[in-house]
Amino acid sequence: MADNHLIEFINSYILPSQDIAITLAVMAILLFAGIIKGFLGIGLPAASMALLTLVMDPTIAISLLTLPIIFSNIMQYARCENPRPIAKKYWIFALAIALSIFITSFFILSYPKALLTTSIGLAMIAFSLTQMFGTKFPIGDGYGWHVGVGLFSGVLGGLSSIWSPPVAMYLLARDVDKSEFIGATGFLFVAGSLSLALGLALAGVLTLDTVLHSLMGLVVVLAGFRIGEALRQFVPQGIFRKIVLWAFLIMGSRLIAVGLL
Repeated sequence: MADNHLIEFINSYILPSQDIAITLAVMAILLFAGIIKGFLGIGLPAASMALLTLVMDPTIAISLLTLPIIFSNIMQYARCENPRPIAKKYWIFALAIALSIFITSFFILSYPKALLTTSIGLAMIAFSLTQMFGTKFPIGDGYGWHVGVGLFSGVLGGLSSIWSPPVAMYLLARDVDKSEFIGATGFLFVAGSLSLALGLALAGVLTLDTVLHSLMGLVVVLAGFRIGEALRQFVPQGIFRKIVLWAFLIMGSRLIAVGLL
């Protein structure tokens, strides 16, 4: 009897679906997204949402990603080479993201995500193509830029759970090295993900049941994260940059397709 209750609990609260095919598909998607996150330092929400929405409702997908987003970013930042200098340099950037993502996440259930998703996809493709062809933007390193890009990123993140494109675009345009890129994105994404979780909880999207589902997702994503992190050690700076840009191009195309359907 106890075994039956345990199986029922796992099926009802831990696994994202009682359909084994959907559960396996979700786990494969999360493993793949975790590898991308560990390898690039970005892309977990974008890669996950682009694929998870094929098998589940977007709101469920967002709640499923909550713990994986938080803990994968904490791991990324904690394992970077210079966490304290990164925090000192980007704290205003992080504060702008946290405040704007918290405020706007209240509207996540009512905002027209199709328009926003398409806009993000177009921005990702535009940036990828201009960077591939060597186009440079006059972007500075002052606090004004940190506040502006941070607020814009937070608004996107609060309404769609995807706020990596503007952050990564800024860092790549500043031509930071791979180590700083990984550390800065980890730090900025930790700030945003904690605020997003609080906003989703207050909006009624993140409940006890969805937290348990998200815990299952966390285990799979962390396994993928470690695989991607190991692969990253063998990739030179130039190849790393090209992979980031091609990843944006592919994910941007996918986001546009999802937004237009």
